[in-house]
Amino acid sequence: MRIPRIIIGNLKEATHRDTLRAAAAEFFSMFMFVFVAQGSVIATRLTSGGKATQAGLIWEAVAHAFALIVAILVGANTSAGHVNPAVTFGAFVGGHLSFCRSVLYWIAQLLGSIAACLLLKVAHNGLETSAFALSAVAKPWNAVVFEIMMTFSLVYTVYATTLNPKRDYLRIIAPIAIGFIVGANVLARGINGASMNPALSFGPSAVSWTWNSHWIYWLGPFIGSALAALVYETIFSDHNTHHEQLSADDYKGYYHPIV
Repeated sequence: MRIPRIIIGNLKEATHRDTLRAAAAEFFSMFMFVFVAQGSVIATRLTSGGKATQAGLIWEAVAHAFALIVAILVGANTSAGHVNPAVTFGAFVGGHLSFCRSVLYWIAQLLGSIAACLLLKVAHNGLETSAFALSAVAKPWNAVVFEIMMTFSLVYTVYATTLNPKRDYLRIIAPIAIGFIVGANVLARGINGASMNPALSFGPSAVSWTWNSHWIYWLGPFIGSALAALVYETIFSDHNTHHEQLSADDYKGYYHPIV
């Protein structure tokens, strides 16, 4: 049983070229994912007269899954392809990523989401992407629990397929597994829209300046990701060695690459 060790990092790591390149990779991966994911929401709204339909839900789930698979793959060799602040937080809680590097990832992910939503608005003649919101019958804390459970399943999948050092053979299919669990959660999204990704929620809210219940899409995913990291690291992880503090000349990060 391994207890995760939190790593803060240092300013040199945060400003090193490799870290900045990794943050840039997160920006572009997030941009690609949000552009397709939110674009699918706009497309279904335009083709169904603004009404939610079963066909539209399936289309959105497929778009989320496929876009995420590609976004992870294109960022894997540079940033490990987190494409989600909650995944980054889970890696930090599990001791696979320093806090300094995590902050840069979060900034890049949020900016990538905003850029995608802005371009979608321009491409659709001012039609804004819809901010995540609760249904009329939903209660905030019910939605928080829903986000916790969905994000737990997502980050647990990330740990089981990528962050366990004795599961190298699973890393080949990791992006597919991660994309599929996100798509499945979209199909089962229930009362709150199935975010699982604070950046995916942040972009539409920032562009439309709609912040109703926005806190739910941060609190739920961060709690869910932290729980997944702690559960997997303390019960199932096969680590036989502890992470060692890297020297000042080694800035490659404190994580195991996702792919």
